Amino acid sequence: MPVYRDEAVVLRTHKLGEADRIVTMLSRQHGKIRAVAKGVRRTSSKFGARLEPFMVVDVQLYEGRSLDTVTQAESLASYGATIASDYAAYTAANAMVETADRITETEGSLQQYLLLVGALRSLSRREHGPTLTLDSYLLRALSIAGWAPSFSDCAVTGAPGPHSAFVVQLGGVVADEVAPPGTPRLKPEVVELLAALLTGDWSHAEDADERTRSQASGVVAAYTQWHLERGLRSLQHVDREPTRGSSL
Repeated sequence: MPVYRDEAVVLRTHKLGEADRIVTMLSRQHGKIRAVAKGVRRTSSKFGARLEPFMVVDVQLYEGRSLDTVTQAESLASYGATIASDYAAYTAANAMVETADRITETEGSLQQYLLLVGALRSLSRREHGPTLTLDSYLLRALSIAGWAPSFSDCAVTGAPGPHSAFVVQLGGVVADEVAPPGTPRLKPEVVELLAALLTGDWSHAEDADERTRSQASGVVAAYTQWHLERGLRSLQHVDREPTRGSSL
């Protein structure tokens, strides 16, 4: 049975039997991995605490038919405890790992791995607000997956902006002539914030007021839910103010 080693970030775990866990990880080289970690729920386990959500590990595994088996795990970055100590960061991180789990359903991606690790690191260091960090992560993750939204040129015709009509199903802002009746309209500052979050323009993003951030979050949530086709369970627990005056 082949043995392999990789860096991975733990997405989720669930119990198996009395002492084992099944661990789902997004790895640097092997995509998404589902593996059994035997005995990790025992207090004597040498690496149980290293295989918790949001942890980044150097892991060694035996390849199995349906599930691999973890034989060794060394901590590379311990983000779990720091993130879990703050509710807003914790709920944002849960939405991130659920998104990564869903986006990498069929195959992995080095870009998705690096993006997730960077976002969790930023959350743990409190570099930016948790909601801004989450929204930026979601937009970038969707872009890597091939669903990059447009916040400047029309997503349908390519006509240069600015445009205020936003249509989730069409891929972003659209020109007035192709906007369906009743399309929600976004204020210029909301569109600018969304563009900043997509490109990582943090100085611009952090200057936005709370109302603008809230409206941008509503757009990001709607766009994410549409492209993932099924609702993200963790997203409903993220502490967001409701977006007023629009229904996406």
